[in-house]
Amino acid sequence: MLFAGGCFWSIELAFQRVPGVLRTAVGYAGGHTLSPVTYEAVTTGTTGHAETVEVVYDPQRVSFERLVDLFWQLHDPTTLNRQGGDTGTQYRSAIWYTSEAQRVAVEASLARLPADVRRRVVTQISSATAKGFIWEAAEGYHQQYLQKGGQDATTGSLKPIQCYGNRGPIKKMDKPGIRAILKGEL
Repeated sequence: MLFAGGCFWSIELAFQRVPGVLRTAVGYAGGHTLSPVTYEAVTTGTTGHAETVEVVYDPQRVSFERLVDLFWQLHDPTTLNRQGGDTGTQYRSAIWYTSEAQRVAVEASLARLPADVRRRVVTQISSATAKGFIWEAAEGYHQQYLQKGGQDATTGSLKPIQCYGNRGPIKKMDKPGIRAILKGEL
């Protein structure tokens, strides 16, 4: 499955920490420009692609629904085409599912959000198997970027995540809902 919620580096690092996540990759999805898709092109906002994280997981250890629950907490799903200081369609909130069961799980997770939040969610929810859907992995230097820069990717880590290395906003990972998922308590 694929998640988009602003800068892909911090979202990827958070998912790397989840027990049962086997691997992650950052890339570009949901646009109209065909391969090759490059970071430089995506940042212009003209390709229609969003910065995206692919998450491969072991469903015996973590459910898709728990991954979606975490996603809602990692970004603001109520802001259209913006996360923090990042603006443009490339930073939109989106989930691309690969099966009917995943679609149902996304809807169930969304239904558990507080009503005042749920009414304002602008997250695009669509199929990654639809005709014409495009997903392309980002360039190698983007993969596990924050981990390569020294941030902790250890399973279960609650250390804050700082996008853009040491100069961006800080995501606090010790919130109760995030803690429960990262510690495998759900």
